[in-house]
Amino acid sequence: MKAIVTEGYEGPDGLRLTDRPDPKVAPDQVLVRVRAAGVNPVDWKIADGALDALFDTHFPLVPGWDVAGVVAEVGLDATEFAVGDEVIGYVRRDDVQHGTYAELVAAPVRTLARKPSALDWRQAAGLPLAGLTAYQALDRVGVGDGDTVLVHAAAGGVGSLAVQIAVARGARVVGTASERNHDFLRSLGAEPVVYGDGLADRVRALAPDGIDAALDFVGGDAVAVSQGLLRRPERVASVVGPDVKALGGHLVWVRPDPADLAALADLADAGKLTVHVDRALPLAEAADAWRLSREGRTRGKIVLDVG
Repeated sequence: MKAIVTEGYEGPDGLRLTDRPDPKVAPDQVLVRVRAAGVNPVDWKIADGALDALFDTHFPLVPGWDVAGVVAEVGLDATEFAVGDEVIGYVRRDDVQHGTYAELVAAPVRTLARKPSALDWRQAAGLPLAGLTAYQALDRVGVGDGDTVLVHAAAGGVGSLAVQIAVARGARVVGTASERNHDFLRSLGAEPVVYGDGLADRVRALAPDGIDAALDFVGGDAVAVSQGLLRRPERVASVVGPDVKALGGHLVWVRPDPADLAALADLADAGKLTVHVDRALPLAEAADAWRLSREGRTRGKIVLDVG
């Protein structure tokens, strides 16, 4: 099979397209013929060595955790799927080596759900990691009907999905973004505000009585600003770093969860959730995809076309 590999912590310059052996398929896995793979900042952070303290990483490394494709083979005890099923997955294992930037991936069934028919292959590939992150962060702070939620970096891959999921739950959403993304946020059901100095005052102008929950997908002072606006300061979740725990909030590191992934697919098929694909590049241009991701200006998701 063709796959993107890196031989060490070399960043985008170390990526190359090469031939790799087809994956072996364990009893609890299925072999997925990949149609598209999502690109996430964690992919290049791993290849930079930034997460070496968290994951046992082995080389040569095929990056990537997001996948959308078709089941080509089932393991001996993988009864959940059949050959020909269209699936999506957040294919994260306990160590890092066999990723989704490849024509084939052996995926544990615990990482997969059926692809929503409402999304095309590119959109479907952009859903798993970002969608699960948003979904689990909203769960962690208990967002439900009638809540007012502040979403930091609301136009990004995770933020844009968090906005839609919160709206689907009956929440009112205030989202931070640059002015060029305000119409995009309005189209998702959010009330946009510009981030930066004076953010707290701009949010208070929209929600004078305060907010019920906040999600931080950007870092910096987002948690501290949020806690000055929250009715209950502990109802803030961040994906950026452990400092949020010291401030009384919740750190969210996304977990594979087939039930959560299926719930996201159901929302998509119900017309309540979509994935905005900012750029789609061929698999061979994975390095360029990473360079775009590093710029931090992506609206929605970057994906790789594979098959």
